Amino acid sequence: QVQLVESGGGLVQPGGSLRLSCVASGNIFSINVMGWYRQAPGKERELVASITSGGDTNYVDSVKSRFTISGDNAKDRVYLQMNSLKPEDTAVYYCNAKGRTVYYRPPYNSWGQGTQVTVSS
Repeated sequence: QVQLVESGGGLVQPGGSLRLSCVASGNIFSINVMGWYRQAPGKERELVASITSGGDTNYVDSVKSRFTISGDNAKDRVYLQMNSLKPEDTAVYYCNAKGRTVYYRPPYNSWGQGTQVTVSS
């Protein structure tokens, strides 16, 4: 129901900042939750941060006080502001959207292609 495209990744020094962006298209008003996941080499994909259509946010403990997830009023974009970056934040970051169009159809789970974030000196 929705398509997602991420941008904003890159190479930064430890302690630096990056802002990731995700643009959603399609039936964007069916989205209930958007979030950012990341996957480092040899590790499973983990949820980093999420935001509901009502504005409630959630973060994994390792990024609390450093990362901030936000959306815009049009509900077609979600951002991840990453501050005080650490080498262990290095991963491919994926945008995610979960929603439901009608009750008699199962919920959908959409993913972007991912954007690489590398934190290194």
